[in-house]
Amino acid sequence: MAKIELRGLAHAYNTVDGTPNYALHPLDLTWEDGGTYALLGPSGCGKSTMLNIVSGLLTPSEGRVLINGVDMTSVGAVKRNIAQVFQFPVVYPSKTVFENLAFPLRCRNKPKADIDRRVNEVAGLLNLDGLLQKSARKLTPDLKQLISLGRGLVRDDVAVILMDEPLTVIDPQLKFSLRRKLRDISARHGHTLVYVTHDQNEAMTLAEQVVVMDHGRVVQMGSPQALFEEPVHRHVGYFIGSPAMNFLEGAVDRGTVSVFGRDVGTLRSAEGRSLSQVVVGIRPEFVTLADGPEAGTLPATITDVQDMGCFAIVSADLGNSTIVKLRTPDRVPAIGAPTYLVFERDKVRFYKDNWLVS
Repeated sequence: MAKIELRGLAHAYNTVDGTPNYALHPLDLTWEDGGTYALLGPSGCGKSTMLNIVSGLLTPSEGRVLINGVDMTSVGAVKRNIAQVFQFPVVYPSKTVFENLAFPLRCRNKPKADIDRRVNEVAGLLNLDGLLQKSARKLTPDLKQLISLGRGLVRDDVAVILMDEPLTVIDPQLKFSLRRKLRDISARHGHTLVYVTHDQNEAMTLAEQVVVMDHGRVVQMGSPQALFEEPVHRHVGYFIGSPAMNFLEGAVDRGTVSVFGRDVGTLRSAEGRSLSQVVVGIRPEFVTLADGPEAGTLPATITDVQDMGCFAIVSADLGNSTIVKLRTPDRVPAIGAPTYLVFERDKVRFYKDNWLVS
C-alpha cells in the first residue's frame, strides 16, 4: 500500500557546543510497498524516534520522509494515512470494546454495515469477540492492549501500520499467535508494517527484513537468516542469537587466524591478510564438543551447564578467563571436566574495529 523512503534523515533533540547531539544519526533507508519490517535494538537506540518521524508525530532535524514518492516531511500525522499502535494501552474506558474498535471508522463516517463487519473481523482475530459489549474499564491490561492493537488494524484503507512494542504487556503464549496473525493480516491486506521491538524473537519471527540499530545508527538491515549467519557488525552478533555470538581474540599470520595457537580459519582478502590481529566470532550453534585432542581442536574446561530440556547451553573456559558458549543436544561432561572444542570453519567470522572483515 505504501513505499517509504527516508533520505538523509536525522534528528537531534539538542546541540552540544553547536554540534547536533543526534538521537538518530543521518541515514538512508527504504521500506518497500507491502513489506514487513522490524526495528530492533536496545532502549534509547533511536527506534521510537524514527517511528515517530515516519508517523508525523515528530519533525526531523534533517532529511526527508517520502511516502509513495511524495515528500511528507512537513505533513501532519492526520494526513499521512498511517495507523500507529503504542507500547501501552490507549483505550476509552467509558466505551465498550465494540465502541473502542469502531471509533476510528466512525470518525471517518464509514457505513454501519462496514463498521460492524470490520469490528467483528478484527475482534475475531484478536479473540475479543466474546467481550465486545463489555466496558473497557473493567478489562485487564493485556486485554486493553489488544483493543489498542485492534484499533490500529480495524481500518483497511491505511497505507502503513506502525507498531511501537505493542505486545509488551501481552501474555507470552498469546504473543506467539499474535505475531503470526499480524504477519497474516499484513500479507492479506498489503499493508506496509513497521514493528519496533527490543525482543529479537519478536523481530525474527514477525518481519521479512530486520533493521538492527545501535546508538542512533542503523548497523545492518537484512533477513533473519542473514543477520544470524553474516552479522556485519559485532553489535548484530551480540544482539541476535541466544546465547549471543562468541567473540575471541585472534592472531593473524599471513592470513591464517589462530586462537590460543590453534588454527580457526583463513583471511583471504588483501585487507584481511594485512592485519596482525582480529576478533574471531563464532555462534554457539557452530561450536561442538570433540572426543579428544584432534587436529584443530581447542582444549577447554566445562564451567557451567544449563539444561534447557531439548538442548543444553554449555560454558567452556579456554584459559585466561576466555569463555566460549555452545548449544548442544548431546549429553555433556560434568562441570570441571576437560573437553575439546571444534569451530565449524565456514561459520567463523572475523572482525576489525567491530566491523566484519570481508
